[in-house]
Amino acid sequence: MQQPLSPQTIAIVKATVPALAEHGTTITKLMYARLFRDEHIRALFNHANQGDGGAQVHALAAAILTYARNIEDLGALAPVVERVAHKHIGFHILPEHYPYVATALLGAIADMLGDAATDEIVNAWGEAYWFLAEILKSREAAIRAEIEYLEGGWSGWREFAVADKIRESAVIASFVLRPVDGRPVIQHKPGQYLTFRFRPASGAQLKRNYSISCGPNSDAYRISVKREANGQGGSLFLHDDVKVGDILEATPPAGDFFLPEAPLRPVVLLSGGVGLTPMVSMVETIADQHPALETHYVHGTMNSATHAMDAHVRSLAEAHGKIRVATFYSEPHPDDAVGESHDADGFISMEWLKDNTPLHEADFYLCGPKPFLRAFIGDLARAGVPSDRVHYELFGPADEAH
Repeated sequence: MQQPLSPQTIAIVKATVPALAEHGTTITKLMYARLFRDEHIRALFNHANQGDGGAQVHALAAAILTYARNIEDLGALAPVVERVAHKHIGFHILPEHYPYVATALLGAIADMLGDAATDEIVNAWGEAYWFLAEILKSREAAIRAEIEYLEGGWSGWREFAVADKIRESAVIASFVLRPVDGRPVIQHKPGQYLTFRFRPASGAQLKRNYSISCGPNSDAYRISVKREANGQGGSLFLHDDVKVGDILEATPPAGDFFLPEAPLRPVVLLSGGVGLTPMVSMVETIADQHPALETHYVHGTMNSATHAMDAHVRSLAEAHGKIRVATFYSEPHPDDAVGESHDADGFISMEWLKDNTPLHEADFYLCGPKPFLRAFIGDLARAGVPSDRVHYELFGPADEAH
C-alpha cells in the first residue's frame, strides 16, 4: 500500500507554489531540454507540442502548479490523473520511463531555483513526484489490463492497412483502417482517439492523436483529419502521402472523453471545425444503440467547402427521429443558402442554445479549437450548467481549454 506524503514534504511543496506560478514554464522548458537529450525518450513524445511556445510546456507547468496547490486534496486531481493516464497509454509510456522524467524534472527545479534549491526542497519534490507517479502507474496498469482483456485488445503498436481514403470536404479526409493481422479490433468508446506513429520520408518520426469518427465495431476504425497547411507534418503526411494499401501503426483506443454506455439525460453535442470527428462517432452510436435518446447536435464551420460529413449525419438523424441537427456557417459562400446547406449564418451562441436545447437538463459534449472551448466552458458555467455535465475534448493538451 502506498505511504502518504510526509507533513514536511507537503509543507515544502506548498511553499514552492509562488515560485511555480512565476517560473513554471521555465522549469518545464528546462525539464524537456534535459529529457530530450536521450533519443530513446525523445521518440516517445509529440514534438508538435514541445518547444518554447509548445502547448505541452504550458500545460505541464499548469499541471505541476495544480498538483502543488492540491497536494492535500488529491481527490481534486482525479480528472487530471485519468486524462494523463489515457495519454500515456496512447503514447505507450511505460513504468520504466518514469525515472527519466524524475531526473529531468528535479534537475530543472534545481536549475531554476539555483542557490535556493536546498536538499530539502529537491528531496520533497522527489517524494511528491514519485507519489504521483505511483498513482499514475497504477491507473495505467489497470487501463492496460482492461484493454488487453477486451475482444480485439492489444498492447503497444499494431499495424493497420488503409482500406479507404475519402474526401469529406475541401480540408478534411477520412481514412478507414483495418488490422493487418485480420483479428478483430476493440470496440472503442464513442469519442475516444487512436495514437499513431509514422515517419514521413522528409522528416523525423511523428506521433499524433486522431479521434475515431465511426461508431464502435469489431472490424475497422475511421479517422477524419483536417489538412493543416501550417502544421508540423502529421496531417500533411496523411493527406499528401498516405494512400490506400499503406500501413499505419496505432496503439489501442484511449481517452476519457466519451459518451457513456447508458446516458442518463438528453445530450447536446457542440463542435467547431474538425471537432466534429468524435461527435460523428457519438451520433452513429446514438443512432444505433439509443433509439429514445433526445440528442441535439450543433456544429459550426466556415461554409459548405469546409463542412464535412453533413449528409451522413443528417441521414442518421432522420432515421433516428430524436436527433436534431443544426449547423452554423461563419463565412458562408454566396450560394450557401440558409435552410439548404446550413441552418444559420454566424456563430453558435448561448442565446440560441438557451432557446433551442434543454440547457439545464442535458449533458454537454464539446470539441473544437481552443477559443471555441474556452468560450462555451465559461458560458455554460455562467448559465448555471453544473461542471460535471460539461465534457470536452481539445486537440492538444487539456489545460489549454481553460
